[in-house]
Amino acid sequence: MRMSRICSALLLSLFASSCLAQAVSFKKNVLPVFQRNCLACHVTGEEQGGLGLMPKLAYKSLVGKPSLQSGLPRVAPREPERSYLLHKLRGTHLDQGGSGARMPLGLQPLGDEEMAQIVAWIAAGAPNN
Repeated sequence: MRMSRICSALLLSLFASSCLAQAVSFKKNVLPVFQRNCLACHVTGEEQGGLGLMPKLAYKSLVGKPSLQSGLPRVAPREPERSYLLHKLRGTHLDQGGSGARMPLGLQPLGDEEMAQIVAWIAAGAPNN
């Protein structure tokens, strides 16, 4: 199991590097992932977790904001491994002092390409582009 996570992390890192060369866009690449997988539960920020992901709120709710479940920020620009969002999506959030379930709740984990785009966006400084 641990070797599988290491291999997955390595593959995501390699894929993220190739995505960086293509300049991942928050609005074109990352936000649509949230809209497809997360928006049904995280609309206004009034929901559990206090995270609003409707388009006008998503960036402000994520970048540089503290998570309510861990000592990590939700998204730490240029620091994917310090971004609680990624731990919550990977299911490693409990190791970071978090709580609750892996996200998206009740759905399959995000695919490697979707995760790589989010990692690449955070690694690029989480620009609001």
